[in-house]
Amino acid sequence: MNEENKKGENDFPSELRYDISSGDWVVVASGRAKRPEMFKEERVKEKESEENCPFCDFENISNAKVSFEDGKQVEKLTENWSAIAIPNKYPAFLPAEKLERRYENSLYQTINAVGYHEVIITRDHYKSLGELEKEKVREVFALYRQRYLELKEKKHVNYISIFHNHGKEAGASIAHPHSQILTTPLIDIDLNKALAKGRNYFEDKKNCIYCQMNDWEVQKKVRIVYENELFLVICPFASKAAFQTIISPKRHLAYFEEIGEHELDMLADAFSVALSKLYKGLNDPAYNFYLHCAPSDGMDHSYYHWHWTILPKTSVWAGFELGARMEISTIKPEKAAEYLREQ
Repeated sequence: MNEENKKGENDFPSELRYDISSGDWVVVASGRAKRPEMFKEERVKEKESEENCPFCDFENISNAKVSFEDGKQVEKLTENWSAIAIPNKYPAFLPAEKLERRYENSLYQTINAVGYHEVIITRDHYKSLGELEKEKVREVFALYRQRYLELKEKKHVNYISIFHNHGKEAGASIAHPHSQILTTPLIDIDLNKALAKGRNYFEDKKNCIYCQMNDWEVQKKVRIVYENELFLVICPFASKAAFQTIISPKRHLAYFEEIGEHELDMLADAFSVALSKLYKGLNDPAYNFYLHCAPSDGMDHSYYHWHWTILPKTSVWAGFELGARMEISTIKPEKAAEYLREQ
């Protein structure tokens, strides 16, 4: 046996990992790795005052679609609100009766950006979701569900994107904690890839690819950060960034908006723990989180399995990531999960 064949699988300083759910490859460059605690950067947080914050101005938010007070949905907005959904003042998508398609020539086409754009806001100007009480986090997810259920019935809504940007590095232009909901007539290209992979796997194996992965993670236990009765928090096998986490229901569920009250409790618990661990372990990093869910296009996507992805900004994409569309992570997901479990 030559020296190359003698080399153990864990000795090589870098490896490529395949994401079976998307078809993407990622690089785990452990030869460039830092110890997990070295990702805990010293950050000087300058808290922006609430004095001129548009989300703290009661008059500015009086057009709320839905509001919560003390965990309960209320009909009329009062100054005691704790979480609200309002139309975005500068929407990227606008409602319209007609979806118009135009062609410049045989190469170029345009579709009106028809849809809805809303903002979900929590009351506390200074507390991120990772610092909020679990009950307040539950309000946010209850709002996500409520708005999803209403918006999916609107005309030209085939895809609903829910996402949250925390920190300037993650694209948060307003410091006050908030999430956004956008609807589009088109389906996200990454979700389209995942749907195709999930459908092909289901047709071939007669099983959900995400359920299979969840079962394996429960068996292996090395990449699980936290679990409760109904949800898993996992650093995925092919993580696209250091400390990426996935929050996935244990039960097979294709449509996020169909979750019940107890599932909402357990999801809020899983999210609270995951964000709190990131907050403590990485010293309040900037991050994005977003939902991948079966679309609302009227097709049968029962083979799919919805989940949330949290992507901390632990590095900056450079030429290789942008050019090759292959992300590089400098810590193995197993090490990241172990570190977060201890927080």
